[in-house]
Amino acid sequence: MPTRFERVYIEAAGSHLPGAPVGNDEMDAYIAPINRISGRIKARILAENGIRTRHYAIAPDGSTTMSHAALAAAAVHDCLDHAQATLADVSLLAVGSSGGDALMPGFASMIQGELGAPPMSTLSSQGVCAAGVTALAHAAQGIELGAHRQAMVVAAELPSRMFKHSRFAPRGYDSDFDAHFLRWMLSDGAGAALLTDTPSGRGGIRLKLKWIHQQSFAGDYPVCMQLGLTEDRSTSFLDFPSSGEAEAAGALSLRQDIRLLPHLFDVAIHEYVKLVDAGWVKSGEIDHFLCHYSSDKFIPVVEDLLDKAGLTIPRERWYSNLNTRGNTGAASIFVMLAEFLETRTVRPGEQILCFIPESGRISAAYMLLEAEAADAALAPPRVPVETPAGTPAAGIAAPHDPATAPAPLQPLLTQLAGLWQDYRSQVWRSPVVHQLVAGRFDVAAYRNWTAQWVPQVREGSLWMREAVASLTGPYALLAQLIETHAGEEQNDFMILYQDYLAAGGSQPLDALRRNPGGEALNAYLHALAATDNPVGLLGAIYIIEGTGQRIVPALLPLLRRQLDLPPAAFRFLEYHGANDEHHLARWLAAVEIVLDIDPAAAPAILATARRTAQLYLMQFEHIGTTA
Repeated sequence: MPTRFERVYIEAAGSHLPGAPVGNDEMDAYIAPINRISGRIKARILAENGIRTRHYAIAPDGSTTMSHAALAAAAVHDCLDHAQATLADVSLLAVGSSGGDALMPGFASMIQGELGAPPMSTLSSQGVCAAGVTALAHAAQGIELGAHRQAMVVAAELPSRMFKHSRFAPRGYDSDFDAHFLRWMLSDGAGAALLTDTPSGRGGIRLKLKWIHQQSFAGDYPVCMQLGLTEDRSTSFLDFPSSGEAEAAGALSLRQDIRLLPHLFDVAIHEYVKLVDAGWVKSGEIDHFLCHYSSDKFIPVVEDLLDKAGLTIPRERWYSNLNTRGNTGAASIFVMLAEFLETRTVRPGEQILCFIPESGRISAAYMLLEAEAADAALAPPRVPVETPAGTPAAGIAAPHDPATAPAPLQPLLTQLAGLWQDYRSQVWRSPVVHQLVAGRFDVAAYRNWTAQWVPQVREGSLWMREAVASLTGPYALLAQLIETHAGEEQNDFMILYQDYLAAGGSQPLDALRRNPGGEALNAYLHALAATDNPVGLLGAIYIIEGTGQRIVPALLPLLRRQLDLPPAAFRFLEYHGANDEHHLARWLAAVEIVLDIDPAAAPAILATARRTAQLYLMQFEHIGTTA
């Protein structure tokens, strides 16, 4: 039976369709017929499906213009724009699709990476047309149970890459009809929906999710639509000696057995009849019927089956944008909902039924939405179970593991580890690092980065020695440790400056300037170092040396892979990745000295670490915007 929801709302929906609309007479530039026979198939299919325009994320030469993850990310941004929300408001990303750009990792992880989104829960639902609804059901359950307050659901498809002429030309027209006709049926697109338990009521209404029902009949029927099996469904592409042989055997062709499609609609409508019979929905109360079908040919089929069951939904209540947006698989219902909400007026009390049949191995999904007045009473949100404050996530790579530290240090290190976890994540999502992770870094970007970093590193030994001069009384041993550390690092800026020159930099050393974040960090550290016994600066060293030991080593392989530069351009990063482990061991000894003298110093160390992390992150944030 369906899953009922009391506190789940669709705050907004969005979509993205790549490129300009492609009309039927323009398709040959992207998806060309192979010979006269395939030309006749094209004419027949287009006459039946009613699609007049669609969108492709490939160019006429077959090159990909937009990755699958980027397509999904664009839909997420459109949805957030409509909701006037940000990724920081979202704690779950649930994704439905037939597959992403890579076989693994999960598509949700790849989209999160493309977005540069903060840490969050993810779900990758793989299927065909109903995969997005499965993802939405997961997200809705998380909100209903109080595990999440806002969740982003996105569905995306990019099948055009499989339909290029080059994929078929090597075999000529020995492709079976099931593999061939989908070239004229499917196209690219993505849609997204933001779910929440606290709807804004923008526009005077709230859109409540009443229930979702998804049922698979894979145990009753053979495979209808598949990718990865031979024509007879007997052999997986993984069983061939090579991918080339799998391709030649047709195991990498997307197929649909059209002979099974009548069973799909028969099963789906009978399941709808059961829902009506159980009182979940009444056809006469449906104000808007959003029906996903792959071809106009199936409209009378669905109508006839509903009529025979005495459950007619008048055609004027139907809504579809298949004719102008194309069949985008799992994304279709989201693309449809986004355009429906953008172009239609929904009034309080109206019900929207969404119907999504899936041919994969015969399944069907249904959703019932109801519009509420913006001032209607809300069910109180459930209180989520939260991790206690200061408790880091399991397995984090903090500079020090609290569990292995001396007992007096463990409370402070535990709090620092939680702070580090947030800081580390934000650094990885800063513009300059995200550009590097996404594979879009170049020599000019590296040169810009090092140019701004050199003057910051140059100040390191200066503020440390200023702090040494401010340490008095029992802190003599601490002063000695910091002086040793400052002595080891006093010429590091020259190594980094040589890296800058090796990357093509030409500015004199004294002409290089810190960016605004670096200026703020430098001013803060010098001001603190000038105070009496500034033991809190150990928190700053924790963040700065931790960045060198934990983050830099992971960036170095990415830089070497993307930049055509000699090894001499990376000496600073290599040196710190190898040596900061020893620096952090010295830091631990320094903290033991301080807490032995004054156990109440721990809050100052933690506070300085927090402020240093904020300012160091500001420095990262400005790297991408300051030349």
